[in-house]
Amino acid sequence: MQNKQNDFSTQVKERWGGTDAFREFEARTAGQTAQQMQDAGDGLMLQLAAFGALQDRPVSDPDVQRQVKALQSYITAHFYTCTDEILAGLGTLYTSDEAFSKNIDLVGGAGTADFAARAIARYCNTK
Repeated sequence: MQNKQNDFSTQVKERWGGTDAFREFEARTAGQTAQQMQDAGDGLMLQLAAFGALQDRPVSDPDVQRQVKALQSYITAHFYTCTDEILAGLGTLYTSDEAFSKNIDLVGGAGTADFAARAIARYCNTK
């Protein structure tokens, strides 16, 4: 499991290491224990899994849109300021990156990553 986490951390740093959000993430998580980081990551996955239970609704449904806002708020509270622009990018990443899609679908059920991405796009495009 540790090697998988190290690989993920390396990929994240390669992709976003030069961004303000990444610098904020590093500053906010400096000094956190491995357990604290694991707990924050687990909480993020619970936020994403919640989309799986909403897949029978349209992405415009108020409960679905509240879940998008809850996801954005969770990321902001635990990792970095998740602007609408960053959120939209994450939504795209959830379907364009196979590893992200697979992990999200594992916690929320088949199709969760795609549904979350569409819900996020709706949220970001209606503001």
